[in-house]
Amino acid sequence: MTGSESEETELRRAVCPGSFDPITNGHLDIIARASKLYDVVHVAVMINQSKQGLFTVDERIDLIRRATAQYGNVEVEAFHGLLVDFCKQRDIPAIVKGLRAVSDFDYELQMAQMNNGLSGVETLFVPTNPTYSFLSSSLVKEVAAWGGDVSHLVPPFVLEALTERLRKKD
Repeated sequence: MTGSESEETELRRAVCPGSFDPITNGHLDIIARASKLYDVVHVAVMINQSKQGLFTVDERIDLIRRATAQYGNVEVEAFHGLLVDFCKQRDIPAIVKGLRAVSDFDYELQMAQMNNGLSGVETLFVPTNPTYSFLSSSLVKEVAAWGGDVSHLVPPFVLEALTERLRKKD
């Protein structure tokens, strides 16, 4: 045997953070890929009290849980404050972030360096599937609000919730 028993049984953990308002197929692609690389993937839904989302945090958590139910190693919960504190409290050494374009890289690299400097947490950048390279929750909401077809961009039950929520806003 090499190493201690606790080292050999330690789970490899990572976090996929975001607002997920709503979760998209692009988010799900990154989460699915992370779930193959890590034993446990925490999806951390950011609480931003200064910004009113289309869906409440609890609604987003429910939609994400439904969307990730097929993966046995994904846990979903809300967080506020610094992501590195969330990681420290749960012994998570890695953050997984999808990169859609070069423009994402500048900001995400700054965040990765800050997070590493604050706590030693590493960031793994995963290139987004080209199918979703343009995709964001904001874009999905905007297109849906104008009556555009976003059925290929979100899971069916998210589309249903999105359509219903936008109908109520009118």
